[in-house]
Amino acid sequence: MGNITSKKEWSVAIRFNHWLMAASIIVLMLTGYYIADPFTIPAGDTLNKMFMGNVRFWHILFGVILAFLFLWRLYLAFFSRFHADWKDFFAWTNGKNLIRQMRLYLLVSKEPPEHTHLYGPLQSLAYGGLLTMIFLIVLTGLILMGAGYDAGLTSLVYKLVKPFENWLGLATVRWLHHILMWGVILFLPVHIYMAFWHDVIFKEGTVSSMISGTVFHRSHE
Repeated sequence: MGNITSKKEWSVAIRFNHWLMAASIIVLMLTGYYIADPFTIPAGDTLNKMFMGNVRFWHILFGVILAFLFLWRLYLAFFSRFHADWKDFFAWTNGKNLIRQMRLYLLVSKEPPEHTHLYGPLQSLAYGGLLTMIFLIVLTGLILMGAGYDAGLTSLVYKLVKPFENWLGLATVRWLHHILMWGVILFLPVHIYMAFWHDVIFKEGTVSSMISGTVFHRSHE
């Protein structure tokens, strides 16, 4: 019978960033869906006549919040005093470990991958892909937000990203922004399912660790 030991896996900053980013993404999905495919709101005399404007305001607000959360996450990846995890995003480069984890998830083998990084090979691919999508969503979102503005802070930011608009075209930028969010939407249920699956199989407290910061390991004697 093995002993169970606890280990601090996630810093307070990482946990705050995770949940704030999750909340922002949910708000952006809901407001973005309405902006992309609006439906009629009974307005009466005055009520809800600015509904689209209000939805767009909240979408832009949480888009800016997401941009700052993304920058914060990059900072933590390189400069966190608890654990700078940028190298862990390259765990997928270990081909042997990657195949071992794929076999485990396909229920072909019960042998887990070696714990050489904070993330497993497939997790590193998934999380790296998610951050890449968020970066592109923020970039295309800034272009869409700035289009038509010629004054204020928004216009200054727009000047920085306008070369990408000139390269792709505004219609393509909007299409990419929409498609990338669907990529995030597809990521979420898989991420949640795999977190619970891993928790059930290995009983390490994976799900609760993003609240407590602690995971549990069983040592075999």
